[in-house]
Amino acid sequence: MTMMTYKGYEATIEYDEDAGIFHGEVADLRDVITFQGKSVAELKKAFAGSIEDYLAFCNARGEAPEKPFSGQFVVRTDPALHKDVSAAARRAGVSLNKFVALALEKAVRR
Repeated sequence: MTMMTYKGYEATIEYDEDAGIFHGEVADLRDVITFQGKSVAELKKAFAGSIEDYLAFCNARGEAPEKPFSGQFVVRTDPALHKDVSAAARRAGVSLNKFVALALEKAVRR
């Protein structure tokens, strides 16, 4: 599956060989934003247009547009692991949040 990005919004792209058309859908939103095109250039233009339409629609309604990621999420873990990670953060001289963020960053950046 291929991804495209526009103004911080990411979309998944699929190609329908039978129809000869690309279909895209913006990922990680409750709102549904889709677009399509017969060429890559047309698909990019449709993606940008769909995002711009979405932003204008939200603005007209006086609503903040939904963002794909807020930077916050809840992690549930075993209480013993929570205690150990908290102690490791203290020993490292950083907050639990910073310790976990650094560990996640290290894990994905290998």
